[in-house]
Amino acid sequence: MHYLIKKLLPSVAVALTVTGLSLPMSARAQTYPIDCAILLCLSGGWPASVPCARARAEFIRRITPWPVEPPLQIWRCPMGASYEGDRPSNNAGRILEALYQADSRRPLQSLPVDNFVPADQALRLVQDRADIDISGPEFNFVRSIRVFDVRYARQHESGRDGDCNRSATVVLGTYGTQGDFSWHRSSITALPEAHVGLERWGQNCPGIYHRSVFVDWRDYEGNYGFEQVNY
Repeated sequence: MHYLIKKLLPSVAVALTVTGLSLPMSARAQTYPIDCAILLCLSGGWPASVPCARARAEFIRRITPWPVEPPLQIWRCPMGASYEGDRPSNNAGRILEALYQADSRRPLQSLPVDNFVPADQALRLVQDRADIDISGPEFNFVRSIRVFDVRYARQHESGRDGDCNRSATVVLGTYGTQGDFSWHRSSITALPEAHVGLERWGQNCPGIYHRSVFVDWRDYEGNYGFEQVNY
């Protein structure tokens, strides 16, 4: 089983039916925020279970246009801590508490962090973050998530001279040290090799019209994963 869950979150693994054991009645009676499930299942490489399948479906739904949302909204997984001075050395264990504790706090308000996106577009720009310190290496899998939004990519010949016209708008969503999400300008050349649909971009001038959202990540053990949604 995934090392992080096995070492730090055995009860959470049970809660997500990763193992075949039984939860105490008090734990079974509680529900967990979907983003807590996304956090755990993503870290574990999406282990086969009904809760993880639902978490992955929500993860992908959020990047399915429109609007494109942060696939993991870690600020919606309350982990029961503020930025106090003295912290336990292992904050990952707080995720376990998040699944067992009822928490009525509302998610933080999303605020813009960049002004290049027109205000009339529904794309959310957020600067929310986890309510615990996740700067340690055990949470590198959160910061590994990248969302490439290829809003428009077109290549075609035009004019009597057969000039090749190319135009594209690509933005990249990334996570900061504390799980804060932001969008930045990007380009076709920055797309990962796993992205499909723009392989002939810049080669002579084949006709291309492409729009997609591509998300990739690495789990706790560094295994690579990705999903692409074309539209």
